[in-house]
Amino acid sequence: MHKNFLISDKDNYNLETKNKLEKFSEYLSNIIEEGIIIAFSGGTDSAMLLWAAQKVKENTGGNIIAVTQDSISLPRKDLEEAKNYTKSLSIKHEIVQGKELEDPNYIKNDLNRCYYCRKDLFKITDTIKARDGYKYVLYGYNASDKSDFRPGHKAATENNVLAPLAEIGFTKDEIRQILRTNNITLADKPATPCLSSRVMTGIPIEKQHLKNIEAMENVLWDKRAKKFRIRLCKDEKDYFLRIEASEEDIPIVLNSKNELIKMSKEFNYKWITLDLEGYKLGGGVKK
Repeated sequence: MHKNFLISDKDNYNLETKNKLEKFSEYLSNIIEEGIIIAFSGGTDSAMLLWAAQKVKENTGGNIIAVTQDSISLPRKDLEEAKNYTKSLSIKHEIVQGKELEDPNYIKNDLNRCYYCRKDLFKITDTIKARDGYKYVLYGYNASDKSDFRPGHKAATENNVLAPLAEIGFTKDEIRQILRTNNITLADKPATPCLSSRVMTGIPIEKQHLKNIEAMENVLWDKRAKKFRIRLCKDEKDYFLRIEASEEDIPIVLNSKNELIKMSKEFNYKWITLDLEGYKLGGGVKK
């Protein structure tokens, strides 16, 4: 009978979560000896993969490496959090410069942008597999993601990348609960997709726009806003910005308005607006 390396006697999970963790522990135990690469974005899902893999490795041995695809579309704060997290787990971490911004298919920013980004990521992991002899690549697609439009998952399946969180049935809420139970600092990290997701579909991706958006979003992150996006939009000839924020974060946006207006003018945007409909998933996609 398999020993579950992901549960301790003090953990108070329901039976369903316990059963999933049992399957996950066995799943990792069966592949870790041959070596696993975990594509690590710095978010909660891939953090769960790394935590679980390290717990199994401590009991069975094996090989793990975290790989992060770095580029101008990855916020610097996310990169630093990723570095700190792998360091806290004592996991080898390789940061490789992505080349998605050299791909015209990515730059044109249609609905398949994430496919081309993931395609570049999995080229990177395949290179590391061949170089260092790892057999498996895992990434943090989970059961909750199945209801979303995820073109990046197509790239994963084309490259035989494993998605055990989805396969076993872990939802986003369960993942956060498990990380909280184990005092993982990333448990309540807000979802922070890449900066290119802030650019409305059809507007080409440009490095300077991504830098500008990151600088302005940092104003709100520094003031403890949690759920918001600054979207790059365009009318017939001019770029402008649209802020989406949760009801809880709207006061933070309004208290920061002078600073945000000043920055938007310095960056030559026509205007900056607050979307009264608030934050919405997929708000960067033109309907």
